[in-house]
Amino acid sequence: MAKHRIGLWMYENCGGQDIERKIVAQLQEREIEAIGGLNLAHASAYDSSIFCNGHILDELDLFFSYNAGQQSPFQVYLYQTLNTMMPMINNYDSFALTEDKFRTAHRLKKNNIPTTDYIVCSKNNIEQLKEHMRFWQGKAICKPVDGWGGNGIIKLEHERDLDLLTPYITQQHAPQFYLERVIENDFTDYRVDIVDNKFVACYGRKAAPGSWKTNVTSGGSVIMREPVPEVVELALKAAKVTGLEVAGVDIIYDIEHQQYVVIEVNGIPAFATPEQEKFGLNFNDTKIQYLVDLIDRTVNKSNHPTNISPDIALSFHEPVMNPPLHTEVPSV
Repeated sequence: MAKHRIGLWMYENCGGQDIERKIVAQLQEREIEAIGGLNLAHASAYDSSIFCNGHILDELDLFFSYNAGQQSPFQVYLYQTLNTMMPMINNYDSFALTEDKFRTAHRLKKNNIPTTDYIVCSKNNIEQLKEHMRFWQGKAICKPVDGWGGNGIIKLEHERDLDLLTPYITQQHAPQFYLERVIENDFTDYRVDIVDNKFVACYGRKAAPGSWKTNVTSGGSVIMREPVPEVVELALKAAKVTGLEVAGVDIIYDIEHQQYVVIEVNGIPAFATPEQEKFGLNFNDTKIQYLVDLIDRTVNKSNHPTNISPDIALSFHEPVMNPPLHTEVPSV
């Protein structure tokens, strides 16, 4: 009989089912039962318990959520609630932090980690944005704080471009408007996978000819990259500062300032797809081992919610208003 039971929700496409089978098998060897398919969007809560697919989630020792493509507002809402009842991977507070580009960049800046220069202000204060853009020679990147895959990103070449965007800005539901400084780079990036504060893998992406977006969903392609020590160290610091147990840190080289810069920290970095494994990305087994080690150590340490340090934790009493969601297809 298993000593511990955990809940699991993995993505199923792009090799996800095979990844789940390997995780479940390795956990069974450690006397940990993993119950899969626990999509919180199908759960309900009553009589002080949360139920999903006939299981009482309160009785689990840990919940591991690793599905970006099917998130719903209700699923995220229960994710936050479940986080108060048991350890979560990733923990909700860090997950919510890294879903927001501004809050992530702000946290990195506060901890002296090189990241993008930014400005966020009310969408009704466009003049303040124009004044700030003058420091950037009129160039900036406009992006939603909760966007993914290059969606909704607009490159501004002059401050007057903000006038053209005003109708679009004022119609947006979000109260804020977010801009980043344009970073001169070679249109490639580094993706560094981190699990449990340990380096897993380093690879990269390259923008398509004539494009500046490296995201695969925007036409970019995966490339092999050597794990430059400076890049790996920067990624480890970013993951630790944001509090993620599992992180994918995106980094580019700022040619103007001659330094590596963190541009994003992802809470659900995908495993390599079968096609990408054939290409040479062979880090899946290492990532699975580190995840199983983390789950094993966590459930055997405590059956109570993990304690998040005050500088990372968000107040659970803050209302969840339109939680930002990623719907990224699970591919690197």
